[in-house]
Amino acid sequence: MESLVSVFHLDLKLFIAQIINFSIVLAVLYYFAFKPISKVMEERSQKIEKSLNDAQEIASKLSEAEIEKKNIIAEAKKAATEILENANFQGEEKQKEMINKAKEDIGQIINAEKAKIQIEKAETLKALKAETAELVVLTVEKILKEKINGEKDQELIKNLVK
Repeated sequence: MESLVSVFHLDLKLFIAQIINFSIVLAVLYYFAFKPISKVMEERSQKIEKSLNDAQEIASKLSEAEIEKKNIIAEAKKAATEILENANFQGEEKQKEMINKAKEDIGQIINAEKAKIQIEKAETLKALKAETAELVVLTVEKILKEKINGEKDQELIKNLVK
């Protein structure tokens, strides 16, 4: 060992003091610098890892939301199409109902007018018959130059029937 000390000019007491100083500095640096820095770096690594995990989770939720949005839009389009088809169908049904009701109303009006015409026709025929009978009576009176009364009317009817 002495040869080592003479070759390198080392003083053993000084060397041991330096090792002790180095150990003390190393311990102080370990407890006051390395450990807090290590702890901060570990916390930061955890935050970064958590952020990356959160970002992946957000990305997956975003893709799920996109898929759900597309599904909702597709369902809404399908529902809108069904509503439009239903509205068109109901509109056509309503139109048919209105046309049928209008036809029925027109039929009722026509029937009522036909009945009025029949009544008017019957009244006109009745009036025409009465007027014709009166004209016939007047004509016959002029021809016979005498007024026909109930007795003569009966005589005339009997003569014509024979």
